[in-house]
Amino acid sequence: MRSVLVIFTYFSICPFTFSQENPITYYGKIESIIFKNCMPCHSPGQSGPFSLLTFEDVAKRGDFIGHVTKSGYMPPWKADREFQQYKNERVLTADEIEAIQDWLKNGMPKGKKDKKVDQSKFRFEKPDVTLKMKNPYLIPTSNKDDYRFFHIPTNLREDKYLSKIEFIPGNKRLVHHCRLMTDTTHMVHAIDGMSADDPRISAFEKYPPLDKFLYGWVPGNSAIEFPSGTGKKIHKDTDIIINIHYAPNSRESQYDKSVINLYFTEKKADREVYSLAIAEDDISNPPFLISAGEKKTFYSSFGPIPIDISVIGVLPHMHYIGKTFRAFAATPEGDVIPLIKIDDWDFKWQETYLFKKLQIIPKNSVILIEATFDNTAGNPANPNSPPKDITYGWNTTSEMLDLVLYYLEYQEGDETKTHD
Repeated sequence: MRSVLVIFTYFSICPFTFSQENPITYYGKIESIIFKNCMPCHSPGQSGPFSLLTFEDVAKRGDFIGHVTKSGYMPPWKADREFQQYKNERVLTADEIEAIQDWLKNGMPKGKKDKKVDQSKFRFEKPDVTLKMKNPYLIPTSNKDDYRFFHIPTNLREDKYLSKIEFIPGNKRLVHHCRLMTDTTHMVHAIDGMSADDPRISAFEKYPPLDKFLYGWVPGNSAIEFPSGTGKKIHKDTDIIINIHYAPNSRESQYDKSVINLYFTEKKADREVYSLAIAEDDISNPPFLISAGEKKTFYSSFGPIPIDISVIGVLPHMHYIGKTFRAFAATPEGDVIPLIKIDDWDFKWQETYLFKKLQIIPKNSVILIEATFDNTAGNPANPNSPPKDITYGWNTTSEMLDLVLYYLEYQEGDETKTHD
């Protein structure tokens, strides 16, 4: 068990030079950089505003790519890599940044495809099931936050385990965030399209979802993938319930028809993945109120954890006045297990951070969260000008303080397992 809070990783980077006789080419080097770090977002249906799948796509925006990668603005990665290490890191090395700059200086040569290079790693994995909202939803023009529930049957003929879950918003501008839940009672069909403010919602509360947090999508988030041999269980004939928050809208004819892609394990998973959500009710210094003009820090705690668990990844969530987020586990022996540290929170770039190695949290440990908020006029992300008191709520102008953990029940040997 590690007892240090910060893990330092040192990199020795040796600059190298390029000759004009053997310049960097797109197929020789740039393609692999783009596909590893940019393609997950910049591909059809994903969060990026344009595609970067081909040489033509990349060359068309070559100067722009050179600028945003050299400045560090892209690819977006908010988690502190010295605090913890993650499988899905999107961070360019000094070599890669230099290679892009050299490629641009030499006129973006295309080069030739190497038949020996395995192009399969650049192909898209086809989902086993694609689920769509039954009908396009016309987003109201009331210019107010809108919360809706949608019901989508899976029609699965047998129990399945999910190796990967992906949500693709049908309206990237107005889908604020969403949560996917599962229902096996088949008693909540009528919730489809219903507003969260509708008093009839209470009739469905007696049928609690089987999985309250199958998956959550927030701006910038990508698909979640589980380690081999593990999976989220989804039962035969399960119904998916989506709770979608739409941002305020005043434009006519704005529709949403979001999509869920499910990827199954090839065989029954050896181990089941579970979710744990730590929310505003777990704050230890309430009330959750950030007064106008105030900077404030909140602390949350959850535990003691009743069993040994092996954590796959975490999803932190705040809104616009969030500034920093830090979470770790404290063991009964006083050891500290780092989970996530973000020093420059950005609502537009949230992520489910998947650990390179399973993080083992022993029984009776407590998970601790520290988050700061800035509700002053000096915060350019503040949604209110002048600032107003902000408290808990799903509204864009409200705030939240959440941490979702995806975990397994611990098994001997998990300490050495990587997320493959």
